[in-house]
Amino acid sequence: MLIERKKERRYILFALIVLAVYLSPLFILQENAHIRVHDNLDSNLAWYKVLARSGEIFGDVQAPIPQIINGLLSRNAFGTEYSVIVWLYALLPTMAAYGLSQALTRLVAFFGMYVLLKAHLLPGEKWLPIQIGTALAFALTPFWPSGMLSTLGMPLALWAFLNFRNRDDTWKDYLVLTLLPLYASIVLGFFFFLSAMGIFWLTDVVRRKGWNLRFLFAIVYMTFIFMLVEYRLVYSFLFTTEPNSRDEYFHAHLPFWSAVRLFFKNYMLGHTHVLTIHTLFILPATFIAFYFVFMKQLWKQERIFVFLFVLNILLSAWYAFWFYEGWLPLTKKFHFMDTFNFARYHFLRPLVIYASFALALKIISLQGFSWRNTAKWFAIMQIVFLGLFNDEIIYQQKPTVKEFYAVDLFGKIKEHIAIPQEKYRVASIGIHPAISQYNGFYTLDTYNNFYPLSYKHQFRKIIEKELAKNKTVRTYYDQWGGRCYLFTAQLGKRYMIKKDSKRHLKKLELNTDVFKEMGGRYIFSAIPIDNAEKNQLQLDKVFESKKSAWKIYLYKIL
Repeated sequence: MLIERKKERRYILFALIVLAVYLSPLFILQENAHIRVHDNLDSNLAWYKVLARSGEIFGDVQAPIPQIINGLLSRNAFGTEYSVIVWLYALLPTMAAYGLSQALTRLVAFFGMYVLLKAHLLPGEKWLPIQIGTALAFALTPFWPSGMLSTLGMPLALWAFLNFRNRDDTWKDYLVLTLLPLYASIVLGFFFFLSAMGIFWLTDVVRRKGWNLRFLFAIVYMTFIFMLVEYRLVYSFLFTTEPNSRDEYFHAHLPFWSAVRLFFKNYMLGHTHVLTIHTLFILPATFIAFYFVFMKQLWKQERIFVFLFVLNILLSAWYAFWFYEGWLPLTKKFHFMDTFNFARYHFLRPLVIYASFALALKIISLQGFSWRNTAKWFAIMQIVFLGLFNDEIIYQQKPTVKEFYAVDLFGKIKEHIAIPQEKYRVASIGIHPAISQYNGFYTLDTYNNFYPLSYKHQFRKIIEKELAKNKTVRTYYDQWGGRCYLFTAQLGKRYMIKKDSKRHLKKLELNTDVFKEMGGRYIFSAIPIDNAEKNQLQLDKVFESKKSAWKIYLYKIL
C-alpha cells in the first residue's frame, strides 16, 4: 500500500509539473502573452473591467452600466457578483487574473477527472497510469476561458453525485456541490449537466432501483445553490418583460443535409467553446476499443463504455439537428426555444469523450502486451498533441494582450480628444469595440449576450445601407445581433484589421445623423475612409504605436 501511494504521488507530481509548464507562458510573459481573442479578449475580459470600473458589482438587477450603449445595458448582462472570476478581475491586473483562473480551472479539472476514474469508472491500482494520463489530458484541453468550470468541473461534480447515488457521500461531496457554482455557469454547462443527472435519477427509478432520495436531494441542492448564485439570471428569466436582442435569434435554419454535415463536423472536430482535440488519437482509440467489444461480445462487461460511446454520437446529433429547420413550427409556438440554446447539451461531450477515452485505453490494454503499449502511446501522444495547442503556439499570429488592448495608443487618443470620456460616445470600424471599452471609452457599439431590442433597431439605422449591400452581415445582425457593430459591406465580418493593412474603405454609407443623435462624436477606424466627407466625417488625427496592433484613424462627426 505504501509503495502504491508513493507511485501515485510521483504520477500526480509529474502531472502537476506538466500543467505548470503548460501554464508558464501566462505568468512569464504576462501582457506579452498570446491568448484567445474570440469570446475572450473581444468580450469577456473587457466586460469584467467595465463592470469593476462601473462601481455596480453589487448594483441593482436593473442598474445601468453607463459606459455601454448609453446605459441601456443593465447590470444583469454581466452576470453574478458571487462568481469568483468577477472578483479576480476586479482585484487583480488582467493577466494575473487570467493566469490564476486558468490554473484554478485546470487543477480542478485534473483532480476531478482523476477521482472520478479512480473511484467510479476505472477503479484499481493497476489502472493508475491511465487514470493520471486521462486526467492530465482532460486538464490540458483548450477550454473556453470564461466558461471556467462550467464543463471542466463536471467530472468532479459527477464524482460527488455518484457518491450520493451509491449512498457513500460525505461532507466533501456537499462541499463540492456548494463551491462549484461559485466558479461555473448554469447556462454554459451545468443546466445541461444537472438535467442529465435528473434523467439519470429517473432512470434508476424506472429500473426499480428505488427512489434514492439522497441522490435526488443532491441534485435539488446543487440546483438551488446555482439559483442563489445566479439570482440575476433567474430574475431576468422570470420578471424581465422588455424585448431583448435574443428575441430575434433564430436557430432553426439548416436544411436536413446541412444538419447532417454539421453532425459529422461536430462529432469529428468538436466545437470552439468546448474543444476536446479528440480527432487524431482519442477517436481511433475508442473505435478500436469498440471493435474489441463487438468482436468479443463484451457488451455487459463494458456497458459503461458502450453507453458513453453511443451518448457521444447522440450529443453531436442533438447539437447539429437543433439547428434543423424542421423545428420552425415549434419555435414559432414556443418562443423560449429560440431564446435559450438547448443545443448546449453537447457541452457534456468533454466529460463523455475523456471518460470513454480512459475506458477505451483499459479495453485495449487487456488485449495483450503489444496492445498495452499501443494504449500507452495513445495516452502519451494525446498529451503531447494537446501541448501543441497551448495558446502561445496556436495564437502566435494574433496580437498579444498588450498589442490587442493598446492601452498606450488609446491613452494618447483620450488625451488628444481632451474631453471627459463620459461626455461623448464612440464607435469602431475594423476593430472590436471591447478595445475602446477596456480603455474607458463610452461606446455605442458593443458585443453582449442580450440588450434591449429597441436599441438594436435604433443602431441598425446607422448601418442600414451597408447591411443592404451585404447579405452575410445583414443576416448576421438581423438574426442574432450579439455583435452590435458598425458593419460595412466591404469589410463584412472583419474586425481585426492590423496596422499594416493597405485597405481603404470606399463607398461607405453610414447614417451619421442617427449616430450623432445617439451621442456619437468619434469613430475609431482601423483603415482610412476615402469618402469621409460624404458621411459627414472629418479625419482628426492618425494614431500609431509600436506597442499596438492597430493604426487608428480618428474621425470626428461634423
